[in-house]
Amino acid sequence: MLQDFWANAIYSVVPTILVGLIFWLVMRAIIHSDRTERKVYAEIEAEERAKRGLPPAEQL
Repeated sequence: MLQDFWANAIYSVVPTILVGLIFWLVMRAIIHSDRTERKVYAEIEAEERAKRGLPPAEQL
């Protein structure tokens, strides 16, 4: 009886943990890709401003 209890408890918790882990991985990937995209865009903008002889853009 006790073994059935622990098996049921584990089977109840594992799907929640897996869904949470997948959610965390997806959110982490989205945040990292956004950060990388912003960095690349800033580099391209700086290069274009330098080509045109404009001062560097102000950083926030």
